[in-house]
Amino acid sequence: MLGNRRSRKAKPYADTVAPAGVVFHVHEVTKIYRMGEVEVHALQEVDLDLYEREFVVLLGPSGSGKSTLLNILGGLDMPSSGHVFFRDRDLTHASDAELTRFRRDCVGFVFQFYNLIPSLTARENVALVTEIARRPMPPKQALELVGLGDRLDHFPAQLSGGEQQRVAIARAIVKRPEVLLCDEPTGALDFQTGKLVLEALAQVNRELGTTTAVITHNAGIAAMADRVVTMRSGKISRVQCNETKVSPAELEW
Repeated sequence: MLGNRRSRKAKPYADTVAPAGVVFHVHEVTKIYRMGEVEVHALQEVDLDLYEREFVVLLGPSGSGKSTLLNILGGLDMPSSGHVFFRDRDLTHASDAELTRFRRDCVGFVFQFYNLIPSLTARENVALVTEIARRPMPPKQALELVGLGDRLDHFPAQLSGGEQQRVAIARAIVKRPEVLLCDEPTGALDFQTGKLVLEALAQVNRELGTTTAVITHNAGIAAMADRVVTMRSGKISRVQCNETKVSPAELEW
């Protein structure tokens, strides 16, 4: 039943309150970038719902619109037209101050590159976020959740690439965000290390119930998701529900 509901095209709401269980409602979102006299249509009338506690993979080649959509969901960019609802809020009408609060309180970001501060330990890098969060967990707890309980006081230079990415995940989740948005989190990692990072993301999704969206061009990652949203040329070409999810350890690519 849930899988069928999630596979349907997103519908416009009669008001500005999302139905129960829907975290994001994206309705007819278009994004156009203008470069002189040239218009680039990064997104074209995209409709999508994201649900509580689900793990979604946004799949597609470079230039398909994945990162643009993720940036709009996270309040880092605004659509040219259409609406993006986060629960009862229409983000497309939010002020800069409201978007800042939304990003600070509700969203965790993980990018391909870790952006850790070299002079701070893993614990200290994570602790930076707790100073602005409303209800943070202890940095040690966040690092233990991603399997780094024994690396708390190591500096980034003393950590592998996969460990640094897991510190970045801990930094993103320490504020207990409702949503975790990940842009090619394994793009700079080898196969085995990438699987460890994906397991950390899956564990956060299971234990914290954080709605998680991962964008990738790697089709091998799709099997671990609840839903796979395939994008091409700025449009959603397919939405597929996985009846049975594969653990990251079993993935092959």
